[in-house]
Amino acid sequence: MTRTTRLIWTLALAPLSAFAFQAAQPTASPAAAGRGAPTPEQQAAQKASQDDRQLMLDQLGIKSLRPPVNARVLGSANYDEAKANPYPNLPDPLVLKNGKKVTSSKIWWNQRRPEIVEDFDREIYGRLPKNIPAVKWTVTNTANETMGGVPVITKTLIGHVDNSTHPAISVDIQLWVSTPANAKGPVPVIMAFGGPPNAGRGGAQAAGPSWQQQALAKGFGYASLAPGSIQADNGAGLTKGIIGLVNKGQPRKPEDWGALRAWAWGADRAMDYFETDKAVNAKRIGIQGHSRYGKATIVAMAYNPRIATAFVSSSGEGGAKLHRRNFGEPVENVAAVSEYHWMGGNFLKYAGPLQWNDMPVDSHELVAMCAPRPVFLSAGNLIDPAIDIGNSDAWVDAKGTFLAGVGAGPVYKLLGKKGLGTAEFPTIDTGLMEGEVTFRQHSSGHTPNPNWPVFLDFAERQFKKMK
Repeated sequence: MTRTTRLIWTLALAPLSAFAFQAAQPTASPAAAGRGAPTPEQQAAQKASQDDRQLMLDQLGIKSLRPPVNARVLGSANYDEAKANPYPNLPDPLVLKNGKKVTSSKIWWNQRRPEIVEDFDREIYGRLPKNIPAVKWTVTNTANETMGGVPVITKTLIGHVDNSTHPAISVDIQLWVSTPANAKGPVPVIMAFGGPPNAGRGGAQAAGPSWQQQALAKGFGYASLAPGSIQADNGAGLTKGIIGLVNKGQPRKPEDWGALRAWAWGADRAMDYFETDKAVNAKRIGIQGHSRYGKATIVAMAYNPRIATAFVSSSGEGGAKLHRRNFGEPVENVAAVSEYHWMGGNFLKYAGPLQWNDMPVDSHELVAMCAPRPVFLSAGNLIDPAIDIGNSDAWVDAKGTFLAGVGAGPVYKLLGKKGLGTAEFPTIDTGLMEGEVTFRQHSSGHTPNPNWPVFLDFAERQFKKMK
């Protein structure tokens, strides 16, 4: 048995849920992901997720969905570019539903953008509820530390969500914020979806400065927001967390929000805190996330206008990748038991009985919702799975993400900003970094690390241009 064949069989036996990575951590290849039989708790969570998903299917009147593919197994997913665009015609972000062209920024803001937001709310990510309780931030610890030899002040915070309407569910958002101790005034901050800032060191990052150290070198602060403290990353948790609190422990309806919107809502609540911290320049906040948290990052950037810029890393299907692309992970994977909770319930329709082309929107319009603010779209290498599937980032569809950036370009142009400047997919390790929509694919697999210095340079340039 060849190395590639062994690797394929290993991956075929691995659950997709094994591939979860924190934004601040170096990422192991899928072949190196953890193995072992599920614990009784994991089995119970899996059963609860299956039951919850089935309940949503029942609400939608859906008898069955098209099966997911194993995007990390050769022959299961499509990696042939000639077959990647079964639905080449994307919705036009600058045409109103009545067929009229968008010819001014006023029409974009007052008419077209609200139409796009409504479609994403209803069909893709779910609606933000009107009755979300308030969040009260408390600093639980302040520590004088050093990061790479630079003195920093690190605050540990808890954002307690008012649960007086349903005390059985408690939500306490975890946030860590570090700013240079010797700064002469408020500083820009880069916030990553992930765990504590000191977690996940070593491994691939040990060869060079961490992203936090790189941020400090530019005079920035850094922050980490724990997604699991907002909403659990599984379907079993949908009757808990912020979604469960708002629903008072009851299951979701088809238009209710999923975990991606919930995590993005948590980022917006972090913005509330930043506006009260005199050490932070709340007008210059960047947000970053990788893989599933890359999805959360583009959703947060699109919906939260106070966020200044975003580093969207390997977000794949459900993130910045075009839904209509058949390359790597398709819509069916995000509708599967291990991932459906990220999305609103109506998203399941597009894995059966409807097709991807039936979606009223696509991800280029999600990028367009970020306009005119600067956004960095990125992914890892596109190694042929037949050669080295274990180290490939092919399944996130870097070109599909690039094409979403291309499709958003006309909106940025309408608003007086510059897009990617080309529709030709760049060679690997070549960044298109001159406009407000930017893109770079690196050559080091499923990790954000090689693109951190590129993004931080980009953010620095953009922050300097801001008023």
